Amino acid sequence: MQRYFVNERPADGQPVKITGEDFHHLSRVMRMEIGSHVYVVFPDGEAATAEIEEFSDDYALACIVEWIHDKKELPIDVAIGSGLPKGDKLELVIQKGTELGASLFIPFHADRSIVKWDEKKAEKKKERWAKIAKEAAEQSHRNRIPDVSKPVNLEGMIEIGKGYSHKLFAYEEEAKQGEKKAFCQALAEVQPGEKLLIIFGPEGGFSTKEAEQLKSSGFIPCGLGPRILRTETAPLYALSAISYHFELMRGQ
Repeated sequence: MQRYFVNERPADGQPVKITGEDFHHLSRVMRMEIGSHVYVVFPDGEAATAEIEEFSDDYALACIVEWIHDKKELPIDVAIGSGLPKGDKLELVIQKGTELGASLFIPFHADRSIVKWDEKKAEKKKERWAKIAKEAAEQSHRNRIPDVSKPVNLEGMIEIGKGYSHKLFAYEEEAKQGEKKAFCQALAEVQPGEKLLIIFGPEGGFSTKEAEQLKSSGFIPCGLGPRILRTETAPLYALSAISYHFELMRGQ
């Protein structure tokens, strides 16, 4: 059943209004009819099944049939900071990271980032990233669309980090030296409802200067196993491990 995120929760007993690109997808792509059923998700994360009862030229109305109470979100808020990589690698991180439960993506300009964008291009990219996150959230039956921020510099990332009590950065040098404890220890310390920020460098990783800046700002360096992962692989590995730790292992 198709899933749509709506911008406004109607008053009790009132129909849900589906507009914009979602209406186009519903009517033109899926070719739904009166009586068709969809999932609708509201800004507060509540979800329901709804039956389409009316079409107009630019919107559809649907009545709520049943509220859905399945838990779809990770027990903790996980933000992923990504040093701007080449090509479409960040799009992959956002798409797959959304499927794996991330709540926020923060691109940043790193010393070793080859990509350099002006404000206009960054804003256009941000719109595309937001669309990718929305579509991935629909496909994976999330109850929340992750936010995607505009690119910041390292100082901006450090400022964002002040809002997090748990913050890590994946550092290649730690992996080379066999560091194995920091990531596992952080997961053991984070409690449900808390926020965790993990940042990853671009191709080539973090510079020594960046690593020192992050350490002095309260970020803990960590390895992610004995192998060196690509910039687009490392966030997905971390999110998978977090899901296993909080959702599968604790469900045993």
